[in-house]
Amino acid sequence: MSDIPGETSDRPLQAVLFACTLNAVRSPMAEALLKWRAGGRLYVQSCGARADDEVDGFAVAVMAELGLDISHHRPRSFDDLDEGGFDLVVTLAPDAHHRAIELTRSEDVNIEYWQTFDATSVQGSREQMLSAYREVRDQLDANITRRFAEWVTR
Repeated sequence: MSDIPGETSDRPLQAVLFACTLNAVRSPMAEALLKWRAGGRLYVQSCGARADDEVDGFAVAVMAELGLDISHHRPRSFDDLDEGGFDLVVTLAPDAHHRAIELTRSEDVNIEYWQTFDATSVQGSREQMLSAYREVRDQLDANITRRFAEWVTR
């Protein structure tokens, strides 16, 4: 598994699911970034291996710096998903990756693991924490721009 995402199938891509540990930081950030970058040309959702109570405030703050509002995001787990039919599941944390494999064994879905730092592990000043979240946001944005280049409109 590479840290640099790449195309894994010739099948047309229409629906993408991002998954992380709690669906409160990394996966909602990735969901918002791909929706924004692709301009609605792909169906994009996110979930976690487990669901937190609410989206992380630092994630909200750094996404707002790009003009993206994730403050209304409600974290959910794989078990909370009503829909299936994702062509690609991008996992951003090891526990989400294992859960995605477990849940999609009987489905025709590609799974990619993007090793992504957990910014919630950083301690320090508010600015140090925001810096860590910005790094995660920017890494996700760069990966999304590369991986989904044919859908990126902005």
